[in-house]
Amino acid sequence: MTRVSPECRDQEQEVLPVSVNVSFVSNQFPKYKLGPDNEILDEVKEDFKGPSLKEVVVEETNQLTEQHKRLSVRDLASKFDKNLSAAAKLSEEAKLREVPSLEGHVLLKKLRDALECLKGRLAGRNKEDVEKAISMVEALAVKLTQKEGELIQEKFEVKKLANFLKQASEDAKKLVNQEKSFACAEIESARAVVQRIGEALDEQEKTSQTSGKQEMEELIEEVQEARRIKLLHQPRKVMDMEHELRELRIQIREKCKISFDIRKELAMSKMAEENKSRLYELSGPERLGSILRIQPCLDEATDLSKCSIQWYRLSSECSRREAILGANKFVYAPEPIDVGRVLQADIISTGQKESITTNGPIDKAAELGNYVETLSRKSNYEFSVVISQMNGRNYSSHSAHLFQVGKTRMKLSRGWITKARESYSKSMQFCGFRGGGNSAAKSLFWQARKGQSFVLVFESERERNGALILARKYALDCNVFLGGPDDDALL
Repeated sequence: MTRVSPECRDQEQEVLPVSVNVSFVSNQFPKYKLGPDNEILDEVKEDFKGPSLKEVVVEETNQLTEQHKRLSVRDLASKFDKNLSAAAKLSEEAKLREVPSLEGHVLLKKLRDALECLKGRLAGRNKEDVEKAISMVEALAVKLTQKEGELIQEKFEVKKLANFLKQASEDAKKLVNQEKSFACAEIESARAVVQRIGEALDEQEKTSQTSGKQEMEELIEEVQEARRIKLLHQPRKVMDMEHELRELRIQIREKCKISFDIRKELAMSKMAEENKSRLYELSGPERLGSILRIQPCLDEATDLSKCSIQWYRLSSECSRREAILGANKFVYAPEPIDVGRVLQADIISTGQKESITTNGPIDKAAELGNYVETLSRKSNYEFSVVISQMNGRNYSSHSAHLFQVGKTRMKLSRGWITKARESYSKSMQFCGFRGGGNSAAKSLFWQARKGQSFVLVFESERERNGALILARKYALDCNVFLGGPDDDALL
């Protein structure tokens, strides 16, 4: 079989020669006239005018816009996808080119074999033509081989570019997804922040509105009240009313004082009438810081040293009385716990019992409250004392000691020697001295712990009573009631 290929006829077009004197001044084809022998007779020169300034500005603006325009990650990924598809198309085209190249080699080989066979049959000039044809076929084979090499190299480059674009596309997709997740998270956080800010602003607006309404209502009420007062009372009338109220208070205070004195005089006169038939009576001011003494008022009265005495505290209604343990002498000095109570003493002699009572409750000492307030301003306060008794026995030394009352403990020392130092506890006892004597109003009893007790003499009655009140106040802060023997019944 013979292969018939279509014949391609080249159509030759006649090209006229051009003179060498033609000059291309502008970007347009020059306009000139040709004379005989193709010579330029007259060249028409036109002044070339460039683009207008507006067009230049617009063009430069577009160029700058393109330069400053940044591609987003999504655009970059789309471009990578386009390039990847283009690379795939090139690869497909290269595969399609392999088949014709193989067919070309086969055809050239057959043609060469046919020419070799023909060469052996021909001679002379025809044989030379056949050899030229063979050389041309071989040149075509060489060119075809070079072309195939170039195609292989191009194919390799295309594959390399395709792999690179594929990897870049995957990286771009990953970057797009990552940026998308970051953007979604930032959008959500921004939405949450905006929502919180909106809620805070709404709440602030509501509170401001409510507070503004309340303040406005309060101001309206105050204004109305002020108007009402202004309408009802003139300034002069208000001042007169204040003076009248002040005078009424003074008069009521004076009347109360007079009434109290009258009641006290009535009680004293009543007690005096009752005491006419009694053998004993109480002497001394009935207030804190003084000494109450039992004295015989008749000659028939038995000597007090031969009598048995017991002091009692009476309630405000005198319905119940409590024995003061240790107060069994004819002398008793009231302590702060006795203020506001009535004191009573029972005298028993030769089988007879007689009771005498104070005219009224024990009054508190003047200015003692201010003194205690001054003492409490310090965390620890020291008093100068003298030890009268220690553990129930008289103390021979009359040297001065320091008695410290603190918020958590009490301490007795002389110089650097500490006699006793104990914290407030339920086993501690602290009260006025109940053993009589001329210094009973200045003395107190302190049992630091079981088996260790002191009778301390202060410089004045005020210091002794101040130390008692201050120590009991600090002990109550430590949940401890500080009193004498069997004083817990007062609670």
